[in-house]
Amino acid sequence: MALLITEPKLLVIAFLGGLIPSLLWLWFWLKEDDKHPEPKSILAIVFIMGMLAVMVVLPIQKFIQANIDSSQLKLILWASTEEILKYLAVLAVLYKTNIAEEPVDWPIYLVTAALGFAALENTLFLIKMYPIDGTTVALLTGQLRFMGATLLHTISSAMIGISIGLSFFMKEWKKEWFLFFGFIIAITLHSAFNFFIIQGSGNNFLKILAVLWVVTIIVMLLFEKVRRMSEKIIN
Repeated sequence: MALLITEPKLLVIAFLGGLIPSLLWLWFWLKEDDKHPEPKSILAIVFIMGMLAVMVVLPIQKFIQANIDSSQLKLILWASTEEILKYLAVLAVLYKTNIAEEPVDWPIYLVTAALGFAALENTLFLIKMYPIDGTTVALLTGQLRFMGATLLHTISSAMIGISIGLSFFMKEWKKEWFLFFGFIIAITLHSAFNFFIIQGSGNNFLKILAVLWVVTIIVMLLFEKVRRMSEKIIN
């Protein structure tokens, strides 16, 4: 780690390596709602809040690591912590405001926070992986998890946002149930991804990535449904 501190160029490369994939994904999702774009200043704040959420998640996950013996339960709690903190990052910005006034706004903001989270998480991952200290398998596993991380964060948080969007016009108790099931789906996806990556030591990554892309297509179809709900309000 000391080597990294004395080489600022490596820190810049790691930061850009974590940031650029997230910004590309963010550009893609924002293009899906380009007719009624969200304020860039609010999006920037939500993105930064997503990054800051990483700093809150890390000590919580260390506590879980030190106090939970079951590896399966650890994965679930780690995933739960990340999904909850990404949601709270959005809520901290939107709470008691009328910024999210359309169903599609929620998945947009949740995805934005998730990509901010992924940007910093991937940056820290690249910094950690720079000193090669293990076997080829260990390095390969780390690289493959990095490749899928941005996609995973995007679709898991998108499911929470879509759940909120789909229940936008429903009664309060139905909204709560939709949000609950959105979290269940997000946490299940997140936990399953980490579990199968660890169990397979990276060997089954292409299969897992293929499943993630199938889920991504489903998420995009649901996002389109929420976007059309928003268009009905405007029209």
